[in-house]
Amino acid sequence: MNGSTVNDEPVNADAVKASAVQTGASATDAAGAAAPASRNRANAAKAHERERRRGRGAAMVALLLMAIAFACVLSIVFGSRNVSAGDIVRAIATSSNDISAAAIRLRIPRTVLGILVGASLAVAGALMQGVARNPLADPSILGLNTGAAFAIVCSIAFVGLSTPIQYVWVALLGSSATAAAVWAVGSMGRSGPTPLKLTLAGAVLSAVLSSLTAAILLPRVDVISTYRYWQVGGLSGARFNLMLPIVPLLLAGFVIAFLSARSLNTIALGDELAVGLGLKTRATRVTIWVGAVLLCAGATSLAGPIGFVGLVVPHAARLIVGSDYRRIMAASALMGPLLLLVADVVGRIITRPADVEVGIVTALIGAPVFVTLVRRRTMAQV
Repeated sequence: MNGSTVNDEPVNADAVKASAVQTGASATDAAGAAAPASRNRANAAKAHERERRRGRGAAMVALLLMAIAFACVLSIVFGSRNVSAGDIVRAIATSSNDISAAAIRLRIPRTVLGILVGASLAVAGALMQGVARNPLADPSILGLNTGAAFAIVCSIAFVGLSTPIQYVWVALLGSSATAAAVWAVGSMGRSGPTPLKLTLAGAVLSAVLSSLTAAILLPRVDVISTYRYWQVGGLSGARFNLMLPIVPLLLAGFVIAFLSARSLNTIALGDELAVGLGLKTRATRVTIWVGAVLLCAGATSLAGPIGFVGLVVPHAARLIVGSDYRRIMAASALMGPLLLLVADVVGRIITRPADVEVGIVTALIGAPVFVTLVRRRTMAQV
């Protein structure tokens, strides 16, 4: 009996050890099986979130495209003389020369110009706000509109230019030269072109050019009468022969803008972190600046200095799609034409048969909207 009991103890100890080893192995196997399952669930959740965002983005794009199409119809239908759908079809399909057909043929290039200028100014504003890391950056604030105006006034007063196609190229030259001057002044010093220096350089040059423009205009009534129609900013002088030479410049600006979206996301993190991530910040800023200049100089040369589009639209896009510049660029390119077309239609309706130029309407719409956007953004950050 005693021997049997003594002999059983080692057997029981071995059994306990074996059981413990088996239990540990089972726990390890269970943990190993649970880890891939957890990763799979996390990946599935991320994939679901991506699909949800993609679907929401597609729905937003479809909605904006439908809104733009509706705004285009309104732009063709409403004016000093309203036209019907039948008039539109007849004007496009035939060579009718009645008043309705003539009105439609004038409004179609006006609508196309509204789309081009709206998209260009909105995307240029998004580029400038991103590269300067300044939410107030905009073609008018950085002096590009003032540079175009100064160039046109000089061309009228001292060279005698008088045709719209000449104004287009002179305005393009003036905006581009001003942009180069802003960049040169903002790049002075060891730190290079910082956001603050670019903004201050734009404000200073804008003030100087505005003063020079006023000095030229005051004694020259003949120049004022020619210049004032361009100064307000509008779409009434739209013609396809004026647009076609500028379209390649706008397309180049759009290509630069959309290719630079990822770089803008990196710049938003700060220069030190951007350099640490391998981004050549100086070369990238120059490239983005060139794209913004092509867009806003081309748009300003065609339609004059239209304000608030490049300021308000990127903010509205940011509120809707978030801080990713890839989405901001796409949303701005769609929301800009929508804002400009609606503003143009409103300007044609409120004082019929006369037109209120779209630059005045965008200022009236843009100022309160911008204040509202800034307040909402501030409250969201509190």
